[in-house]
Amino acid sequence: YILSVVLLTLPRQHLVQLYLYFLTALLLYAGHQISRDYVRSELESAYEGPMYLEPLSMNRFTTALIGQLVVCTLCSCVMKTKQIWLFSAHMLPLLARLCLVPLETIVIINKFAMIFTGLEVLYFLGSNLLVPYNLAKSAYRELVQVVEVYGLLALGMSLWNQLVVPVLFMVFWLVLFALQIYSYFSTRDQPASRERLLFLFLTSIAECCSTPYSLLGLVFTVSFVALGVLTLCKFYLQGYRAFMNDPAMNRGMTEGVTLLILAVQTGLIELQVVHRAFLLSIILFIVVASILQSMLEIADPIVLALGASRDKSLWKHFRAVSLCLFLLVFPAYMAYMICQFFHMDFWLLIIISSSILTSLQVLGTLFIYVLFMVEEFRKEPVENMDDVIYYVNGTYRLLEFLVALCVVAYGVSETIFGEWTVMGSMIIFIHSYYNVWLRAQLGWKSFLLRRDAVNKIKSLPIATKEQLEKHNDICAICYQDMKSAVITPCSHFFHAGCLKKWLYVQETCPLCHCHLKNSPQLPGSGTELAAQPHAGAEQNVMLQEGTEPADHEHPPGTTIQEGSGDSSELITRRSDSQEGSVDPKECPQSEKDEARPSEST
Repeated sequence: YILSVVLLTLPRQHLVQLYLYFLTALLLYAGHQISRDYVRSELESAYEGPMYLEPLSMNRFTTALIGQLVVCTLCSCVMKTKQIWLFSAHMLPLLARLCLVPLETIVIINKFAMIFTGLEVLYFLGSNLLVPYNLAKSAYRELVQVVEVYGLLALGMSLWNQLVVPVLFMVFWLVLFALQIYSYFSTRDQPASRERLLFLFLTSIAECCSTPYSLLGLVFTVSFVALGVLTLCKFYLQGYRAFMNDPAMNRGMTEGVTLLILAVQTGLIELQVVHRAFLLSIILFIVVASILQSMLEIADPIVLALGASRDKSLWKHFRAVSLCLFLLVFPAYMAYMICQFFHMDFWLLIIISSSILTSLQVLGTLFIYVLFMVEEFRKEPVENMDDVIYYVNGTYRLLEFLVALCVVAYGVSETIFGEWTVMGSMIIFIHSYYNVWLRAQLGWKSFLLRRDAVNKIKSLPIATKEQLEKHNDICAICYQDMKSAVITPCSHFFHAGCLKKWLYVQETCPLCHCHLKNSPQLPGSGTELAAQPHAGAEQNVMLQEGTEPADHEHPPGTTIQEGSGDSSELITRRSDSQEGSVDPKECPQSEKDEARPSEST
């Protein structure tokens, strides 16, 4: 453990030097083996004459000489020195044999070469004995400075990034998995079937999760695999623009953390290999379901934006629709397969419900996309498109609520009539709160907002044909011509559907931000209701300019008090409230752009 920690915390340049020193030691050992094998072969041959007279002796000498030259050259290159004689001690037996030294003496010379090489290694280690101490001292000084300036959290994040711990664990686990697969296929001669391969895959993963370190390696491997899948998903939908808009996709950790929590909670490491493989199949199913849900979160806004952007590229539409069809079919297929292999219980029902919800969400997304495309091929926009989309969203949200409610009902019945556990009760409570209560609360809130918006729209007067011809402008929200419109109390014209979507967000006029109260229509025509604010605005302008209008120009019910201190305050307040009550044709284009709600709204 100490050696592993030292190797992990070494700076990169010192770690490379350590590996080079280790490689040099291996080369010197290889040179020693070459010399020993050569001396042994010469002793076995017992030929002490000139080498060029004996072909076999000459071949042995040439082979050993070439090997020693390669070893010396590599050692000098690795150590970056031109003093090649420092690594040439193993060539002494070859030189002695070339000089016709007796074979017994060559054995002594070979031992001397080994001792000389060992003394060189000891001298090198002694000269660098204080290097670890100096490195530890400088590292401690840097750690103290970082903690004093940035704190412990910044130090931990810096070490985590510099030591690349996730990559190290992932490589460690992949090496274990590759060795496990290799050991299986190296002992098998017959080809395995598809079921056998699936069992081999799960068993190999289970074999590589027997220790906490290997489990962490699997966690980080799953995180990187999830990140790669989600990155490919976004690249498939948007191409290289996906990396331009979002260069760093901080995804994948959710799946890894989910795997770690489930493995720790179920005691995965303590199980036998077969039981571990059985449990891992369920955990990996949950992880895959989470990855599919993340893919849907990426694809949903892109698909809807593509359907509403009037893009004519068939390849983009094909990619979006094909991915949605995959996310529609594959979760349902996974739910069907897991129902075939496992007995249904509360935990399994929770897992299957997540896949069913993913398919329902994809179905709603595809239906809205089809509505957008139908509207695209029509010559005129569909006025009640907002209502249709609301009903579609409401339908599949209601189905999601019913699925969650069925899961909770099944869990409650299993707890009452079956075995009661604390963990099961906690899961039922959490599932009831997040997937039932919050869904119901969100749906009811959406229904109330829509009902209030519809009531406000119904309380506004509808513009007549003469008023629309006199107004002769487009809707300031959607920038489309108005064949029908409603008139706000501040005399602004909007499409009823556009204003209804605006009222979901706030209860003010999009142009002048006057509050739109839910008041019933006054008796009379819509013209009188719409003209009254204009008359008040003209009166305020005349009073501010110091000009008093004639008696017949005062609107009914309007009184002016001369010399009253409250008059100026009343005039200022009425003037502020009527600010922006002008004809939309006179509004600058920039004001219309600011008043227009965003596409996300």
